[in-house]
Amino acid sequence: MPNSRPLPEADAALPERFNHAREVQANAVMEDYVELISDLMAEFGEARIADIAQRLGVTHPTATKAVARLKKAGLAVSRPYRGVFLTDVGAALADKVRARHRTLVDLLIKVGVPEDVAELDAEGMEHHVSDAALAAFRAYLAK
Repeated sequence: MPNSRPLPEADAALPERFNHAREVQANAVMEDYVELISDLMAEFGEARIADIAQRLGVTHPTATKAVARLKKAGLAVSRPYRGVFLTDVGAALADKVRARHRTLVDLLIKVGVPEDVAELDAEGMEHHVSDAALAAFRAYLAK
């Protein structure tokens, strides 16, 4: 394999930015599951794998694997013959994701995006926006 050429000075941060983007993408899936489990717990008292799979449009095995990752990360637990439940850490993450989503929806609506489009777009954006950007958005919305 040939040696790579050194990055120009201006592009020195590229690897870090790409690594950050990959990390955010991996976390986005976990955040979607945590948020959905929270919603299902509020609605039904528990989240069943079948309901998670159906609502996310994935297969039962895919949902099972994702929940296993959540459990390994300490975000969820499951009980025999019952469903999936969030830990306190998982519930806090769900609240954080939900607040991020709401801020982005409010911002998009304020700049003229129709509400249905804002809801859809915020779903993807909520995982990629930094805490610094969110603080700026909240300050803007508070004006």
